[in-house]
Amino acid sequence: MLHADAPGPYGHLGHLGVTPTAHGGRLRVYSRHATRMELCLFDPDDPNWVTEAVEMRPNRHHVWSAEHPDLRVGARYSIRVDGPDGPTHAFDPHRHLIDPYARGLARTSSGEWRSYVQNDDFDWGGVPKPGIPLDHTVIYEAHVKGLTKLNPAMPEELRGTYAGLAHPTTIAYLKDLGVTTVQLLPVHQSISEQRLIKQSLTNYWGYNTLNFFTPHAAYATRHAQFGGTGAVLREFKGMVRLLHEAGLEVVLDVVYNHTAEEGLDGPTSSLRGIDNASYYRHTADGEYIDTTGCGNTVDFSRPAAQRLVLDSLRYWANEVQVDGFRFDLMATLGRDRHAQYDPSHPLLQAILDDPALQGVKMIAEPWDVGLGGWQVGNFPAGYSEWNDGFRDRARNFWLTDAAAGRHAGSAPEGIGSLARRMTGSAHVFAAERGPLASINFITAHDGFTLADLTAYDYKHNLGNGESNRDGTDNNRSYSFGVEGPTDDQRVVADRRKAMRNLMGTLLLSAGIPMITAGDEWGRTQRGNNNAYCHDSELTWHSWDRAGWQEDLQRVTARLLALRRANPALRPVRYGKWGETVPSATQMDWYNKEGRSMTMLDWDSPSERTLQYLAASTPEFEEFNRVLLIVHGLEESVEVTLPSHVGVTGYTLLWDSSHDDISGIEPSHVPGERLRVGPASMLLFRAHGGPAAGPGSGGPGVESPADGDG
Repeated sequence: MLHADAPGPYGHLGHLGVTPTAHGGRLRVYSRHATRMELCLFDPDDPNWVTEAVEMRPNRHHVWSAEHPDLRVGARYSIRVDGPDGPTHAFDPHRHLIDPYARGLARTSSGEWRSYVQNDDFDWGGVPKPGIPLDHTVIYEAHVKGLTKLNPAMPEELRGTYAGLAHPTTIAYLKDLGVTTVQLLPVHQSISEQRLIKQSLTNYWGYNTLNFFTPHAAYATRHAQFGGTGAVLREFKGMVRLLHEAGLEVVLDVVYNHTAEEGLDGPTSSLRGIDNASYYRHTADGEYIDTTGCGNTVDFSRPAAQRLVLDSLRYWANEVQVDGFRFDLMATLGRDRHAQYDPSHPLLQAILDDPALQGVKMIAEPWDVGLGGWQVGNFPAGYSEWNDGFRDRARNFWLTDAAAGRHAGSAPEGIGSLARRMTGSAHVFAAERGPLASINFITAHDGFTLADLTAYDYKHNLGNGESNRDGTDNNRSYSFGVEGPTDDQRVVADRRKAMRNLMGTLLLSAGIPMITAGDEWGRTQRGNNNAYCHDSELTWHSWDRAGWQEDLQRVTARLLALRRANPALRPVRYGKWGETVPSATQMDWYNKEGRSMTMLDWDSPSERTLQYLAASTPEFEEFNRVLLIVHGLEESVEVTLPSHVGVTGYTLLWDSSHDDISGIEPSHVPGERLRVGPASMLLFRAHGGPAAGPGSGGPGVESPADGDG
């Protein structure tokens, strides 16, 4: 088991959890305020029968330990902890608690949890991690169960499981689509909140973590669930190995900011009973300081909580071989002892500096719900961040601006703010971080799906049991005139083109794109924008798809192929005016007449047409140049293709006005006038070599300032 000492002030917290010894095993648990702690061992056949209680002893660093010859693989155990009374304490010497470092968990018939010593043996067969460079990375955010639960092409017992995710049909689908990195919604063992259980609902997404080291057992096959010690973990590792063999990465969505113990009246299962005062944020009178909206907040100003996260990351990255982590509500992990966010927080820096985590992808959800919680662009270099500004601008441009144009006669703004987002959000991320600091997305697990963005003006969450109060009201969506399903062919056509435009904006922009699983074929949740509590066909993926859904899937695969083939679309660095920066993209901007953009062209709501030439500055790949036309008005426009030094012609690669461009003339020349359809995007390959000398700029250099933070 991996318990290497972490850098910084954590050495005295090394080797927590169970470590095998020559004479059984040793358990070490941190509690600063406990006055007594004991290790309880259970009968192998009855997890309610304590066969032995072993007194644990503390050292001067408040680490309690005990050894026992029966603390071996398969042993079930718990911790019982006593301590002082007081508003910040929750000790109960009779309660059986989970070891925070437990590698395995089992539930009793009465609903309690027992830790067990995991069998972590596994033959990786020499399969390495794929090591996909960030500029080639395309993230596919998926739910382990939902992705394959309804897939008829695999045996029923594998559907909705780790094994199902690694089934040849799933891997073939992901490879054919062209994504590189599967980002899994939480797979740490989780439970449903007490409120949901009372409503006969479930926390399907899994953002309610019970333990940071144990894979969620319900996602394993029944064979693994009843296969003895280590079987679930072996299935998980087998999934990782098979995905790696196929060249696909695995990133885990990890929830360290809070735990399943909820508020003070929630279930006490581990950290609260071990040392509530040390692990959670609270006021002097014992009330929790909640920056997560989930009842409690882990206090990462304290070394024990920091060390817990580092050890969990090391375990999954090394022993389980995952490729990266997406940190839920990561602003919480950067809050100091005053609960204020600090970009130089020791935990944020320790994650980046840890030798055992080098080369691992680190992705921040850069906000939480506390005061000062929105921190987009304010994480240290080394993290990529979810860019909600990209999401909002793309939705505005193609959806709410279209609604405003129809209802008010004009869109509220020009094309400048979208251009800045598409070329890397240089006004958000520091120059040394570059465009790969931005995780671009249109949708995510929470919120409308891509199809629902174009079909609903309002959320429809009555099935969530909260009278439609939950979920955001700020969807930036547009139904194109009819709420929900319709047979109106004009509305249907507008919706499908809007989906193509949104997907094109995502996949042709600088930064790291993230596709929400199912968006590539138009998955709907029937207007529910917060479907976290539905483990049903509402959230599972249908594999029985209509013709238009297959068309959208082919468009997505085509866009991903174009992204791979054109390095000008995926710069590593920001360009600089008058300089040639390796692995940046040189930009030249033109209006619909093929002339240099003016401020009116950037800002005017009536001039929402942009052409930009993007030329790579080769470092590892061949020179490449493309022309992208973005037209954001609902009437067609005549565009003059730009004349540029070194450009001899243009070949049409994609046009969002059509599902298929095979019947359209592809070859064009500079200065040619071209009719561009309403509200559409076109991508061309620009032929000819690079012009002599440095280019005109890079992402964000030539585009106008906008006021969107």
